[in-house]
Amino acid sequence: MPRPRVHDLSCLLDTTERLVADVGADRVTVRELASAAGVPNGTIYHAFGSLGAVLARTWLRAANDFLDLQRELADRAKTGAEDPSAAVVAAALAPAEFAERRSAAARMLLTVERDRLLGPRLPAELADELIGIDARLVSLLVGLSETVWNRRDGAAVEVMTTCVVDLPSALLRGALTGAETRPVPQRLRERLAAAVRAVLTVPPPPLPRRPATTRKQPTTKD
Repeated sequence: MPRPRVHDLSCLLDTTERLVADVGADRVTVRELASAAGVPNGTIYHAFGSLGAVLARTWLRAANDFLDLQRELADRAKTGAEDPSAAVVAAALAPAEFAERRSAAARMLLTVERDRLLGPRLPAELADELIGIDARLVSLLVGLSETVWNRRDGAAVEVMTTCVVDLPSALLRGALTGAETRPVPQRLRERLAAAVRAVLTVPPPPLPRRPATTRKQPTTKD
C-alpha cells in the first residue's frame, strides 16, 4: 500500500504563494520554503520534483482561481443587464475582488510573469498548463467582444484587452502590491469603471470589406 501523505500540499502551496508575494519568486529557496511550511526539504522534492515545479503549480492555482472568479463576475453582470459594458466592467474589477479574498495570490499574479516560471527543468505538463492560461483569457476576451460588439476578430479583442488587462494593471497595481494590501478604495474602483466605459465608447475599427467577386460571363462561339 502507498504511504499516506503526511503533509497537506495545499498548505505548502499557500506558504509558497505568501513567500513569493512577500519577497519575489527569485528569492524563494527550498530551504526557506521548507522552514516556513514546517516540512523537511525532501517533502518538496518528493511531492513536486523541483522548486520550479512548486512555483509553477502555485502560480497556476492562483491564475485559474482568478480566471474562474473573473468569468463568474462577468457572467453575473451580463445576466439581465441592459448595458453590455457591465460585463466588461465586472471583469476589469475582478482583481480588486480577488485581492479581498486572496491577497497574497493577487500580489503574486501582478508581480510574477508566467514566462519567468518556464524553464528547461519544468515538467512538460506544467509548461503546457502555464501556456494554456492564455487560452482561457482569450476565451473570456472573445466572449466579451461578442457581447459588446458581436465581433470576435483581433481588433475587437485588442480593445477588450485594454479594458480587462491593461487598465486594471495600470490603475490597481499600486493598491494591490504594497507590503500591506488593503481593499481597493471605492473611488479607485469607480475611476477604473469610468475608464473602461470610456474606452468602449470608441468601437474597434470596422472590418475590412471583402472585395466583390465578379462572375465571368460565359462566351459563345459563332
